[in-house]
Amino acid sequence: MEVVPAWAPALGFTLLPHAGGFLGSNITKREIPTWYETLQKPSWCPPNWVFAPVWGTLYTSMGYGSYLVWKELGGFNEKSVVPLGLYAGNLALNWAWTPVFFGAHKMGWGLVTLLLTTGTATATTASWYNINKTAAYLMIPYLAWLSLASALNYRIWKDNRNKK
Repeated sequence: MEVVPAWAPALGFTLLPHAGGFLGSNITKREIPTWYETLQKPSWCPPNWVFAPVWGTLYTSMGYGSYLVWKELGGFNEKSVVPLGLYAGNLALNWAWTPVFFGAHKMGWGLVTLLLTTGTATATTASWYNINKTAAYLMIPYLAWLSLASALNYRIWKDNRNKK
């Protein structure tokens, strides 16, 4: 008798990244009108409405990629420690950015968090490549967005360093 339906792990892994995004969105929604709107931003800064659908898509993509790796390696075991451990560390850093940047208004530490996130995302992608190429390819849009986010965070930090 099968206790867990076959589709449940795929759904769980795919939705997991959204948990931190959902919790962080409460901080973001509160801080956009009161703090973020007062910051000087570069002309190429995407409009606020773009961020939620982009992150929703990226979280779904990377979550499904993590499921593919988990499935390919036969679940949680010795072989999955590094690829899924890197991914877990990446998710933790990803989720930490919002409370650091929006919650604490620490733009410089937000940038440090983003650069660490990008590093762990790159390591995760590289570790997934030889396990499941599709999973690695699903990380490419995330890496591209992290590059844009890092550049944007840098400019906001640089242009608003003296702002309290």
